[in-house]
Amino acid sequence: MKKVFTLILILGLMGLGSVVLGQHADGTLADTATMAENVVHAGEVINEHAAATHDVHAALPPAWLVIPFGILLIMIATGPLFYSHFWEHHYPKVAILLGAVVATYYLIWIDHGTISLLHTLEEYISFIALLTGLFVASGGILIKVDRKGIPLVNVAILFVGAIIANLIGTTGASMLLIRPYMRVNEGRLKPFHIVFFIFIVSNIGGGLTPIGDPPLFLGFLKGVPFFWVIGHVWHIWLAAIIFVLAIFLVLDYRDKEQSVEREYTGKITLRGKKNFLYLLIIIISVFMDPAVISGFPSLQQMFHVPFGIREIIMFTVAWLSYRNADKEALKGNEFNFEPIKEVAYLFVGIFATMIPALQLIAAYAKENAASFTVSKFYWLTGSLSGVLDNAPTYLNFLSGSMGKFGLSINKGAEVVQFSQGAVPSPVAGDVSSVVYLMAISVAAVFFGAMTYIGNAPNFMVKNIAEQAGVKVPSFLGYVFKFSIPVLLPVFFIIYLMFFHF
Repeated sequence: MKKVFTLILILGLMGLGSVVLGQHADGTLADTATMAENVVHAGEVINEHAAATHDVHAALPPAWLVIPFGILLIMIATGPLFYSHFWEHHYPKVAILLGAVVATYYLIWIDHGTISLLHTLEEYISFIALLTGLFVASGGILIKVDRKGIPLVNVAILFVGAIIANLIGTTGASMLLIRPYMRVNEGRLKPFHIVFFIFIVSNIGGGLTPIGDPPLFLGFLKGVPFFWVIGHVWHIWLAAIIFVLAIFLVLDYRDKEQSVEREYTGKITLRGKKNFLYLLIIIISVFMDPAVISGFPSLQQMFHVPFGIREIIMFTVAWLSYRNADKEALKGNEFNFEPIKEVAYLFVGIFATMIPALQLIAAYAKENAASFTVSKFYWLTGSLSGVLDNAPTYLNFLSGSMGKFGLSINKGAEVVQFSQGAVPSPVAGDVSSVVYLMAISVAAVFFGAMTYIGNAPNFMVKNIAEQAGVKVPSFLGYVFKFSIPVLLPVFFIIYLMFFHF
């Protein structure tokens, strides 16, 4: 755990250095801090009114600057397959080095590049603080389900996990249930068991509330009402869950291997109950943000640091929950920090290298928003959410879709109007803005299951399964054996049912 917090500290110092460089560059540290406060979350710097303040995108980055991001994706996909020894020992260096290439270019050659870097650092620290808190707190809760691993029991666990994901996030639900799920299936655990857990609990399940998945939470911060998502997409969520569970049920029934033969009591036991209090504190702290609570203190604005009170609480709770955890629960979960360490290092590279990709995508969405249909927003948001962080992708296309209706994502009242369909489309015969928001929300959450990097819990679950000796698909195996043949047809049916017709 010390290594993870050391990494965060280094990144924090880098962020402070960026602010100082920004002050030397244009002598307006206050302006820089103010802009950074306005872009606390990824993608907020990409919007239609950037020119009215500091137009960060006056000069877009060159297209070749996307190459480090492509290299990182390729190495994530091929490293464990073809040069596993090198990758296992050096992936942190690779991720940081590729991220440093992009960061250096932004510091030296991009106008206001320090703003983009500071904003990305804030997003990363917020991201890793939430993941670390949920990961450590849930790791101290030991659930034992003394039932034989049969298809119907597995379906019940996955469905319950999908519901819980909306209460404690996909990360919390994944960490809470992955180990009992694997124990139930001891002796018959196959790669598809892990993959479908990722599909349902780590991704699609969290599509009903802003707590469930980061894109929806960012939408809430921008002004989308908290209960808007569950009120408008519950039927889409339920259809997707049923389709994927049905496919899983068929595969699980076809699997002939049996669980370990012994006497089962049918009991469910729980250790580490106090950690539910830690989880509750983390969930409450999610809302400790000036964008949610008017007048809430902002450390970014007051002290020009790339984190806030929320992140301090999350890291503190992570430390306290680990220090005070039930030792038997930790032992029973075979708890260690390797999964969160891998996510911390790989995603620092992903966050840094994807900055130019997101800016180029944002510019394209802005320029072409008028010609974008619901279909284009659904498929573009989805396809990019599978390989980029789905939170800034969501914001980029939400901004683009609102621009089509003549609205600004930076005005909370206009976001509410957009979510209510109160503004007619300038295109004759077009659908309500509500449908656009539904398409973007569903695609950003659901398509995160398409790759291991689509959503952070995917990597964590993969790592935990590997440490337990379970054979899981490689990056390419996951995509070509499971997500493309299983998820794409489901998402296409969802598209036909709820958006095309």
